[in-house]
Amino acid sequence: MTARDVYLPVAAQPSVDTLVGMSQQAEDSGYDRVWLPETWGRDAVTTLTSIAEHTSAVGLGSSILNVYSRSPALLGQTAATLQEVSDGRFRAGVGPSGPIVIEGWHGREFESPLKYTRETVDIMKLVLSGETVDYDGDIFSLSGFRLRCEPPEPAPPVDAGGLGPKSVELAGRFADGWHALMLTADGLRDRLEDFEHGADLGDRDRADQRVTLSLTCCAMDDREQARELARQHVAFYIGGMGTFYRDALARQGYEDTAYEIAEQWGSGNKAAAVDAISDELLDSIAVAGTPEECRDRIAQFETIDGVDAINISFPRAAERDTIDATIDVLAP
Repeated sequence: MTARDVYLPVAAQPSVDTLVGMSQQAEDSGYDRVWLPETWGRDAVTTLTSIAEHTSAVGLGSSILNVYSRSPALLGQTAATLQEVSDGRFRAGVGPSGPIVIEGWHGREFESPLKYTRETVDIMKLVLSGETVDYDGDIFSLSGFRLRCEPPEPAPPVDAGGLGPKSVELAGRFADGWHALMLTADGLRDRLEDFEHGADLGDRDRADQRVTLSLTCCAMDDREQARELARQHVAFYIGGMGTFYRDALARQGYEDTAYEIAEQWGSGNKAAAVDAISDELLDSIAVAGTPEECRDRIAQFETIDGVDAINISFPRAAERDTIDATIDVLAP
């Protein structure tokens, strides 16, 4: 059975308590896990610690912590600590993010994202094993240290995010799961082939790995408002967050639309970028409309073979009452 998770809002919220409250609502509604992104607002680690202290059953996860702003060893220590404070409920999600955030916010060069991700996953797993970390990679060389505390039992899984064929193959080969987003059903199936090929290359047991698909969801009685909020969200990512989402959409058969959205957004014509998203495209990558429509649409995504969890996410401009209503409408 496909699990349902909640992807806590990427946009700024009034307080940490707001995110805690959403997590408690997700727990009470029977969701399997809540995921927290880290962008340029509150840091995910402190916030997840607070959520862990105020929940007792729902799983917790980072989606994603980028692999440039913290060292791989620190990410391993962080995963171990979050596993401890959550009583074994943590799942780590890491990935490269993108050059806009890494260079513009963290001041780091966005270089070799595949190598950074692969070596980070490798080192995190070594740290979490409790053994002495001796690692000689292309980027990182570590030796002589091990966790100073007892390693968590069980060790938290380490997932990787990725959009392109090579990054998804890497997730299948080295990580315990893959975080997918902004994908149509056909596009997801293509990337699942890459993930499963990577699992074969890494001699991994696919049954031990988890594929989580994030879907932008907005359930409102006002159907057109729900769809407009979702359109705005999609346009922001394709037009305003670098080339990764644009290229991912282009690979899925929407090349002209992807470039039109990016061009209009880059020229300051944000309304035109939003208008470029057709109903057909919106319905292929998001779940937006009336409550009944949203329940039907999410059920269709859950039928895709190879998807282990659907992650309910929300438009950037969604108000708290819309988020709460969507969590309730799409509760498992």
